[in-house]
Amino acid sequence: MIHNTTDCPNGDNGRRSFLKKSTAMAALSMAAPVLLKAAEHDEKIAALFEKIPLQIEVNGISHQLSVEPRVTLLDFLREQLGLTGTKKGCDHGQCGACTVHVDGKRINSCLTLAVMNNEKKITTIEGLAKGDQLHPMQESFIRHDGFQCGYCTPGQIMSAIACVREGHANSEEEIREFMSGNICRCGAYPNIVDAIMDVKKGGKAI
Repeated sequence: MIHNTTDCPNGDNGRRSFLKKSTAMAALSMAAPVLLKAAEHDEKIAALFEKIPLQIEVNGISHQLSVEPRVTLLDFLREQLGLTGTKKGCDHGQCGACTVHVDGKRINSCLTLAVMNNEKKITTIEGLAKGDQLHPMQESFIRHDGFQCGYCTPGQIMSAIACVREGHANSEEEIREFMSGNICRCGAYPNIVDAIMDVKKGGKAI
């Protein structure tokens, strides 16, 4: 039997298209109330986080402002102060890309809240150089080509400085151990170790 498709110019294709559109519209109409409730829920949660006063010194500059208690130090530095040199990598404290110094000690800034650092002194990669004069560790990384893509480099340099200051740069093996929290996907580890050893042997104040 031959079916008459004159009433539907596109034949089966037209019917399929109609069914698909109808199904999509039905699904959207069912999902709309759920999405609306989810948005309202998020707004209610956000309303619970009233901003808290924060006094903090970053790279020698004092800041007095208010932040939500849920904001990490990493996001605070990048989004509120515009210091994007500190990188967001894994966001779980496993790659070291977000390493900064807090009161002279290295930490993963993605694992601490901004409000937990009230009245503390923060140093980021942007705070190392003095004008056009690079920090000795920055110079050494350039001299030894201690980076390729460069994404992990700020965290590597901050950890490297801390490694020397902590007294853990007495051998290549020790450096590798105490730099193990910093991941480099490019695999520039040998050059990074050489850069740190060079600074250690150079005896410059860091």
